[in-house]
Amino acid sequence: MDPSLRSQLRDSLKARSDAEGWRALIAQHGTPLLVLDPYRVVERCRLLKSHLRGFGLHYAVKTLPHPAVLRAVAASGCGFDVTARAELDLLGKLGLPIDRCINTNPIKKLTDIDRAYLAGVRTFVVDNPLEAQKFAGLPADINILVRLAFPNPSAKSGLSVKFGVDPADAELVVKHVLATGVRFAGFSFHVDGRGTKPESYGSALRGTLDLVTHIAETLGVTTDVIEIGGGLPVSLRDPRSTIDKISDIVDETLGDRRDEFTLLADPGRFLAADAMTLLTGVAGSAVRGGRLWHYLDDGIDDVHPPILSLREILEGPIDCEPVVLAGPTCDGADVFACDYPMPTLGVGDVVVSPMMGAYPAVASTQFNVVSATKIVEV
Repeated sequence: MDPSLRSQLRDSLKARSDAEGWRALIAQHGTPLLVLDPYRVVERCRLLKSHLRGFGLHYAVKTLPHPAVLRAVAASGCGFDVTARAELDLLGKLGLPIDRCINTNPIKKLTDIDRAYLAGVRTFVVDNPLEAQKFAGLPADINILVRLAFPNPSAKSGLSVKFGVDPADAELVVKHVLATGVRFAGFSFHVDGRGTKPESYGSALRGTLDLVTHIAETLGVTTDVIEIGGGLPVSLRDPRSTIDKISDIVDETLGDRRDEFTLLADPGRFLAADAMTLLTGVAGSAVRGGRLWHYLDDGIDDVHPPILSLREILEGPIDCEPVVLAGPTCDGADVFACDYPMPTLGVGDVVVSPMMGAYPAVASTQFNVVSATKIVEV
């Protein structure tokens, strides 16, 4: 990590966090520990609303389905994107508004469609003729969005490989939707998450608008809704810089056609990542092949957040040396940082990983009978 970047991160964490409070939580609960601040979800909802002007926001529940996060989303006036029955059941159990939900999973069991409809969900997504046919004979107040695929080589996770119809084939799916008797409402897309470049939103949106025009000319069908998915990148240093670029591109691309549509988005990572910080302790150290290894009491699989020691956040700059950071399991793949600069660490020292609210908690595993990391709300 560049020293200037490390300094920015350290100052940012010290300014926005109660690091001494973290020590008290560690004394009470031990490590590893995830510290959740739901107010940061509220802040991110406000930030995103100010940039995606006029968009209805539906938080992707799968990102972090913690009750405090879901309540913060609802209190901010946002809705929910549900993709599984358990997510819908959780919202119902918490008494949160189901009528603010959309179901964006392109592949659904018939029983899940029925259950979602009875709970109050009216907007669903499909991406192929067979999925469209599942809605035949269902109530006419169901709204269907056809998900489009826009492959994005810059993205880390290629969702358009798994879901979405090629725009060239979308007309056929729309015809199948119309034949079922439910309502064709519009189109959705997802530009594929981490690594996404802002320009990808403009390209996908232009392709969608071209298809809207084509469908109107060939089928005489109006498109009322455009849903731009999630995948919004996050940054601890300057969360506004990238969303500024994306919102500018969205505004420019929509232009004077903006008022033709109900505009939706289903952000997850952007709203939740900043809300949770991982505190993990050094369980052991060793020199292997001339490199110093530190083994932490929690692993971070396929996530690469900034990592600092708690001591440097509290005390200021400390000289660093390159080390290897690994998790606790008996698995050679449980190594998440090589030649990473860290201060001198001893057994029991604590390291801090911010931006851990999106997916690490829900993707945890009990491999080696390792318990799920405890979440403490502050």
